[in-house]
Amino acid sequence: MKVGDRVRVKESITVYHHPQHRKEPFDLKGMEGEITAIIQEWQGRPVSANLPIQVRFDKKFRSHFRENEVEVI
Repeated sequence: MKVGDRVRVKESITVYHHPQHRKEPFDLKGMEGEITAIIQEWQGRPVSANLPIQVRFDKKFRSHFRENEVEVI
């Protein structure tokens, strides 16, 4: 996986920060988006992020995932 790849959420992930479903549980399984960043360093220092893959689904919504939670399409 690399920045710019189209991906699909393959596992059931519940979030509470989706713009149209604020403060309500929303399942992301099956949603498609684009990888915008893979977090490997912060301010020039290497980090081990728990959720390193940042995916943008639309203009206002993005979320972070593990590698095993998304698949390239």
